[in-house]
Amino acid sequence: MKILMVLTSHDQLGNTGKKTGFWLEELAAPYFVFRDAGAEVVLASPKGGQPPLDPKSNEPAFQTDDTRRFERDPSATAALANTLKLSDIDQADYDTVFFPGGHGPLWDLTNDRNAHTLIEETLAAGKPLALVCHAPGILTKVKAPDGGPIAKGRTVTGFTNSEEAAVQLVEVVPYLLEDVLKEQGAKFSTTADWAVHVVQDDQLITGQNPASSKQAARLLLHALS
Repeated sequence: MKILMVLTSHDQLGNTGKKTGFWLEELAAPYFVFRDAGAEVVLASPKGGQPPLDPKSNEPAFQTDDTRRFERDPSATAALANTLKLSDIDQADYDTVFFPGGHGPLWDLTNDRNAHTLIEETLAAGKPLALVCHAPGILTKVKAPDGGPIAKGRTVTGFTNSEEAAVQLVEVVPYLLEDVLKEQGAKFSTTADWAVHVVQDDQLITGQNPASSKQAARLLLHALS
């Protein structure tokens, strides 16, 4: 079993002068769910190499057993330092794809044609895939076979408007994924802010927030089996 995880390469939090990137828990927790199940895990990003870590995600309040384990694991940190370029990826080489979030994907992966193609081809091949937190925003630019929005008529979740308001970034992010997915005809499912919430609609698995990343990974493994 070979699993691709796709991370953001974007490190600027809008025009705030602050840094963003991927959220560490959303990489670390699924990474070990997959690896502990015996999967080979490959990391990729639009630019390749070391993707930017959202510094807030590594503050003590947001560290978890999984994030600490990741930072102590030489093979994990080596993989992170040497992600493959997304443009070099062929979905046929992987059984499934997992997209961690962080705010970074709202800027780069949302508008990355290689990411769109990867999702479209993975679903067309009958494989499951998962996106968590802000990564479901990528779906806003992904097309269904009929040319319409991939999320139209599907039940999905992702970082909610109320969670974005709680972190005071509603005016900073380029779009609110909940609003856009609803506008495109998705059935947007939510639970309380920061609670675990994962939904599956056929092959498509989405998680609401960082706390949902481990459960999304487990559901993805179940879908593979």
